[in-house]
Amino acid sequence: MEQQKAILLGKTPQELQQVVAELGMPRFTANQLAVWLYGKRVATFDDMTDISARNRELLASRYETGLLPPRTVSESSDGTRKYLFPTHGGGFIETAYIPDRDRATLCVSSQVGCRMGCLFCMTGRQGLARNLSAGEILNQVLSIPESQSLTNIVYMGMGEPLDNPDQVLRSLEVITSPWGLGWSPTRVTLSTAGLTAPLKRFLEESCVHLAVSLHNPFHDQRLTLMPIEKAAPIVRIVSLLKGYDWKTQRRLSFEYILLAGINDTPAHVKEIARLLNGLKCRINIIRFHHIPGSPYFSPPDPEVVRFRDALVAKGITTTIRASRGEDIQAACGLLSTSSTNHG
Repeated sequence: MEQQKAILLGKTPQELQQVVAELGMPRFTANQLAVWLYGKRVATFDDMTDISARNRELLASRYETGLLPPRTVSESSDGTRKYLFPTHGGGFIETAYIPDRDRATLCVSSQVGCRMGCLFCMTGRQGLARNLSAGEILNQVLSIPESQSLTNIVYMGMGEPLDNPDQVLRSLEVITSPWGLGWSPTRVTLSTAGLTAPLKRFLEESCVHLAVSLHNPFHDQRLTLMPIEKAAPIVRIVSLLKGYDWKTQRRLSFEYILLAGINDTPAHVKEIARLLNGLKCRINIIRFHHIPGSPYFSPPDPEVVRFRDALVAKGITTTIRASRGEDIQAACGLLSTSSTNHG
């Protein structure tokens, strides 16, 4: 059985130096590799023309770049595109490209499936198959046709990013480092249901924006929607966030999927205001996108607006996120590869 080759995508310059040293190549080859991988985004060693033919052959005998094209693409009537990517360890992930006037946002996945089990999410129903490597996360950014025109990246696809902290933080380092993609951290947002220890580490080790999945301010009610509430209550997460210095450019937001008759009452508005009091943040209201067999529904649009206005009246900056890609199952909460069979 042929030994699986190691992947270069996701490696730092120091790690690339180790690779070339072990292969007996000049030190500067590591910098060349970084430029070809992250700057020029080439998928094969044959295209790395300033590396000698012998060294390209040697690299190809031990390594793969890790750049893989998407298997399929679905296009929504609103211009959103959903890409299906194979992963190196088997399985598939979905990635959503969302154009909006002068913005082009990519919603990337961090896991094959998810173990958080949130009741309003299709990915949660799938369960967790495995974590993605940093290379597999980065491949979603680098291998879509729109790669060079992206303005924003959001870690809001399949999986809980902070359930895969090592690889997610590594991918963020590549995206925001001058030797990598060189992006400003203000162009990247990570979304989390709230895992206390990894959240502390994320706040210390990265500078990208943070979005916390709130969805209900009451412990018992949030617990019925989000099992993570038992291990990491939202009050503990908010307390941790209140102890962080938000005077930087980093932005904090809370995501709130509105469910008719469940979390859309004046009592919820009052409790949200109490919970977040003193915290510089905003709330993004998300319409619930119905999933098969779910007992939940989104309130009518006038009720959504009324809820937003009630939060604004409490002094909380609140927006309603536009739904995109629902007709191709690319909208918030709809990504899933549980039934994918693209062998």
